[in-house]
Amino acid sequence: MKSVKVLGTGCANCRNTVALIEEVAKARGAEITLEKVEDLPAIMGYGVMSTPGVVIDGQVVHAGGVPSRSKVEGWF
Repeated sequence: MKSVKVLGTGCANCRNTVALIEEVAKARGAEITLEKVEDLPAIMGYGVMSTPGVVIDGQVVHAGGVPSRSKVEGWF
């Protein structure tokens, strides 16, 4: 099971990123735990200065803007 965190303050792009990850994970049958991180100091702790950011198993894999569907599919 992968631990996935979406870093962002709740903007539309952040919500769209969460929805896209949920949709792709479900379509791929990937078991994930999805967490939304909205605390600014916590986000900055990952070194992400542009949201949304995506962290998988402790590694930042994306920052700034909604990731492409193909990029998200590659994660799973």
